[in-house]
Amino acid sequence: MAYFLFIVLALIAGSRLDAQERPVPKDSARISIPGCAKGRTFIVAARSDAEPVRSDAQPGSRFRLSADKKILEQIKKQEGSMVEVTGLVRKSQLAGPGGIPIAGGRIRIGGGAPRDPIYTDPARDPRYNEAVMDVESWRPLPERCPAK
Repeated sequence: MAYFLFIVLALIAGSRLDAQERPVPKDSARISIPGCAKGRTFIVAARSDAEPVRSDAQPGSRFRLSADKKILEQIKKQEGSMVEVTGLVRKSQLAGPGGIPIAGGRIRIGGGAPRDPIYTDPARDPRYNEAVMDVESWRPLPERCPAK
């Protein structure tokens, strides 16, 4: 009987550990951002005043979503409606472009960190400036996505 009780307590303790958020690596940050998803691309929207700010992502920034198939399918069903996604992003991808801005930031001297492959033309590659977010959870928001 004592052995059975020990097994039950061990299973309960193990399930509680599973429910906790996974730890954030030192080179990453956990952020929550509102926006619109189209396929696996997520575009950050301006945060409303009623929502607490939990990230430094600028409106208009693009993220490529990475998650389980089930989560990505649920987010895809919400196309046209705003959602808030929470996940891990590398801090280096949140830093934004490097270099020195000239002419109001339209021209940058110095540039950011190099990216692979080198032979790709950044002006023609739409995913060049997309950071990758490992999505942990999401929730629907009452607003609709703005029409283009």
